[in-house]
Amino acid sequence: RIVFFDTLLAKLNADEVEAVLAHELGHFRHRHIIKRLAVLAPTSLVLLALLGWLAGQPWFFTGLGTSANDMATALALFFLVLPAFTFPLAPVLSHMSRRHEFEADAYAAKQTRASDLVAALVKLYRDNASTLTPDPLYSRVFDSHPPAVLRVARLQALPH
Repeated sequence: RIVFFDTLLAKLNADEVEAVLAHELGHFRHRHIIKRLAVLAPTSLVLLALLGWLAGQPWFFTGLGTSANDMATALALFFLVLPAFTFPLAPVLSHMSRRHEFEADAYAAKQTRASDLVAALVKLYRDNASTLTPDPLYSRVFDSHPPAVLRVARLQALPH
């Protein structure tokens, strides 16, 4: 299901809405959700196994300054330290997501006009207060969507 909010519909003209719809359909066509789940499901299982193992380790509790040794405390402590375990995954997941965005952009450009998607992207990035030229290193590690400048450049480089 693809849902467009009234604010998006009010900001974009019909051709731009069509291009955004084609972009979203590109995610479906390229099976991006299934690919993401194929990465996230095993990762979640590994993290749950790690939680189960840590819950049985007394040092996990004492090392984090508590004498409680129960699953509720283990869960709270686990979520406290989870970023240390997931931080190395951030660049991998961000890269995958950005690659999917480029694929969906290319699909939309084939189905509609690239210029309409470019116009829509610029409006959406501006309206969402996204910087049009973010720090490249930060963007590569943390951003799920490529910077507007890169997306526009790739769309403009596609054959018409």
